[in-house]
Amino acid sequence: MADDMNARTSYVATKRPSDGATSKKRKHNFTHALYTGEISYGFIQRRKIWYTITAAVIIISFIGLLIRGLNLGIEFKGGVQFRAPAHVATSTIDEVRKSVLSSGAPDMDATEVVSLGSDAVQVQTRALNSDETTKVQEAIAKATGTKTSSVTYSKVGSQWGEQITGKAIKALVVFLVLVMLQIWAYFRHWKMSIAALVALLHDLIVTIGIYALVGFTVSPSTVIGVLTILGYSLYDTVVVFDKVRENVQDIDKRDYTFAEGANRAVNQVLVRSINTTIVGVLPVAALLFAGAFVLGSGPLEDLGLALFVGMIVGAYSSIFIATPVFTQLREHEPAMKEHTARVLRRRERAAQKAPRVTAETVAAEGPRDVTTITGGDRHQPRRFTRAERKK
Repeated sequence: MADDMNARTSYVATKRPSDGATSKKRKHNFTHALYTGEISYGFIQRRKIWYTITAAVIIISFIGLLIRGLNLGIEFKGGVQFRAPAHVATSTIDEVRKSVLSSGAPDMDATEVVSLGSDAVQVQTRALNSDETTKVQEAIAKATGTKTSSVTYSKVGSQWGEQITGKAIKALVVFLVLVMLQIWAYFRHWKMSIAALVALLHDLIVTIGIYALVGFTVSPSTVIGVLTILGYSLYDTVVVFDKVRENVQDIDKRDYTFAEGANRAVNQVLVRSINTTIVGVLPVAALLFAGAFVLGSGPLEDLGLALFVGMIVGAYSSIFIATPVFTQLREHEPAMKEHTARVLRRRERAAQKAPRVTAETVAAEGPRDVTTITGGDRHQPRRFTRAERKK
């Protein structure tokens, strides 16, 4: 009985590596099949679906901007910033906020309270006069259990935020112009520049719209994050465009249409794009989680959300927006229309020449022995020996 159990255990132990090898082989086969075109998903052919989804997301983003608006930080709208030493516990933030709201200063609903590590808190309010500043200072000191003189404050004007906003807009415009010129110079096609610009604008609108819907504070960290994700989105789009260019080069000599070549390019880079996005999003998600729930740091939250949303939206736009838009622009060219018609006529003639298999044919000729690629023994022709070849 013991020998039988040992034999079974040995058998199971020897079978497990083969199962892992089979799983790895299947994964490799799927990736390889996408690259070679054996498996193909119709991203380009279903572009109307992606356009509809994109339009819906953009409309929701605009609704969020119009109804809720952006929650601008103190750097953009001005105000007073307080800092106080405190032993930060779970309930400290709520206690400080309640104390500020009951300080006697009016219109304090937009007050923001965050922790600075475990030994200090920061309170940002609207612009206050001298009496209101004193009341809030005393309220914070009471909530944190410190002296009033230990609570420091500084007044922040909105001029600095306006300067940052102006410079950010200028940087964005310069960036988009340089992107169009760079893509045109590299790919030698201005329609790729238009498609890339459409994808970048989509990423920008959706990211800002999600900020409005979530209600996170727009700070200088947000501006940095938004400009960063535009570069990430552009990189992903250029990778897809490079594969598209490779597949449609000398398209008039190919036996497939422009849309089919572009669709094959998207399938070829699909796994790579997904893997790159996951690898990039995981540390950003950790940054967002730490800023929102562990450290309670506003700048980390703002930067983390911008990067998290932007990376996902950028990967989506490179696959579902940039390439379909470029394909649609190219398909309207007379040369592409002529090539597509020629390929379809060629396929129609080939289909007409193909022999038709009917029930009468099978009954007359009998079933044929077909050897598949994945199963069964393949019957190779017998090789003649050297003596037989001499005869």
